[in-house]
Amino acid sequence: MSERSCRFCAASLTRVFCDLGMSPLSNSFLDADASLAAERRYPLRAYVCDRCLLVQLEAFETPEQIFSDYAYFSSYSDSWLVHARAYAYTMRQRLELGPRSLVVEVASNDGYLLQYFREQSIPVLGIEPAANVAAAAKKRGIRTLVRFFGTELAEELRRETRADLLVGNNVLAHVPDLNDFVRGLARLLADEGVITMEFPHLLRLIGENQFDTIYHEHLSYFSFLTADQVFRAHGLVIFDVQEIPTHGGSLRIFACLPGSSRAKAGPRVEALRAAEHAAELDRPAGYASFAGRVGETKRALLEFLGGAKSAGKRVVGYGAPAKGNTLLNYCGVDTGYLEYTVDRNPHKQGKLLPGSHIPIFAPERIRDTRPDYVLILPWNIKDEVISQMGHIREWGGRFVIPIPRAEIIA
Repeated sequence: MSERSCRFCAASLTRVFCDLGMSPLSNSFLDADASLAAERRYPLRAYVCDRCLLVQLEAFETPEQIFSDYAYFSSYSDSWLVHARAYAYTMRQRLELGPRSLVVEVASNDGYLLQYFREQSIPVLGIEPAANVAAAAKKRGIRTLVRFFGTELAEELRRETRADLLVGNNVLAHVPDLNDFVRGLARLLADEGVITMEFPHLLRLIGENQFDTIYHEHLSYFSFLTADQVFRAHGLVIFDVQEIPTHGGSLRIFACLPGSSRAKAGPRVEALRAAEHAAELDRPAGYASFAGRVGETKRALLEFLGGAKSAGKRVVGYGAPAKGNTLLNYCGVDTGYLEYTVDRNPHKQGKLLPGSHIPIFAPERIRDTRPDYVLILPWNIKDEVISQMGHIREWGGRFVIPIPRAEIIA
């Protein structure tokens, strides 16, 4: 983003949506023996474009720097795998996919989704820029290109094939060149093909104070109204939309080419448009009160942690998600408040959280140390975590949810 201009419409950016201070990249985990003095921090300030109302961050690092060795592997969340499998089987039926179809996933991670299409004998292709994550997909037998997706790659692939289903889950927010990316989607899509994109819904982010989903790797935050503008600008029609519970409340949009037999907006599209107009997401006023409510959440979390510390209670974390690092760094939480955290992902275990330098252990650490409270950093999968870690009740341990406001769950 040059001179703070909108990455979609190029208008000048002057209106601040919220300012979360200085923060390191949320997935830049540190080795335990790393030099902490060299850790880089960048402004975590979100703007809203006065013209198209896209909420966005400036890009301080290149995608190559962020994704060359990525620590996020989708398969470590059981609930996400259930979500992926249900989607794959539903889409096979809805689109009548079969052995002569092609499903392409952009940002396919470790093959978590495409494995479920392949087990239905549907040909797949993954596109994943992080080589270490793509290697896990290839081990599963998922054909994967280690590339960033955009118009150039779409044109290369289009010479030989086009996608009947083109999938992108939680990738749209990460793209610095938004126009090139969406243009590439349109170029790779078959005439009667369907694109589905999932991304956190800005309406839910604002309404439920989910400021921790703002971090440097997430460059853009979409309302339906703005997403529709972006897709229409590149010759794509959003004909259906679903509101889904993942990541604290997301949208799954369905898009096609204008000449497709599907190219007519359905009732869910019109209903969501009306809801966002009612919430004033079609004008700057709808974005004005968010920053103040962010401060209220910070105060509530620090009151809980300070009270627990004064009472001699031990508080540890569960999870090492990117959103947790935004939360902890904005609130100024370090090992003085949170002794450690745990994560199922072995690629994170033994490292330190960026900024806060809280150590990460395997989940067994909680049973060994018997803390009084477990702060669930990936609050969006709190039901999964509580089910997995229910044994903390054996010694009177309790869970804490930080968003939208610190809440103790017995």
